[in-house]
Amino acid sequence: MPISLYDAFVPTTRQMLGSVLALLDKAEGWCAAQGLAEAEIANASLHDSMLPFAFQIKSVARHSLGAIDGVREGNFNGMSGEMPGDFAGMKALLAKSDAGLAAVTVAEMESFIGKEVQFTLPTMKLPFTAENFLLSFSQPNFFFHATTAYAILRAKGVGLGKRDFLGQLRLKP
Repeated sequence: MPISLYDAFVPTTRQMLGSVLALLDKAEGWCAAQGLAEAEIANASLHDSMLPFAFQIKSVARHSLGAIDGVREGNFNGMSGEMPGDFAGMKALLAKSDAGLAAVTVAEMESFIGKEVQFTLPTMKLPFTAENFLLSFSQPNFFFHATTAYAILRAKGVGLGKRDFLGQLRLKP
């Protein structure tokens, strides 16, 4: 049975957006319990050569609804948009992404197939079809940044487990 582009991208992306929103709730509670400023998490990274937690959250949003917007426009610039500095800003960014994805229809997603999309950075341009952009570029990046955000929280000591990362599973009715 073939799977639609919608089914390959939207439901799992929304599942993980919900997961990352819940991770933010836990991180916020952990900071409050520890008496730590939100910046302690927002500026944390796994390694000096890696970008901070707030960037990971921004990238989760950029590679979810931002990817769909890039397909709509025919161009994706992964660096655009401001980085949220606090939990409220991070939650608002992810909630906006989830609401935008909730409005995407199967018909719109299927209309993207074959459409040209370009990933643009100052030093390079990469041409894609929409489906290859979403499934070979944005989706792996989305999971990378969601995983990195989770790993930063774990490294800081926030009490999280695998179920927190997985979010709401879509079980058989």
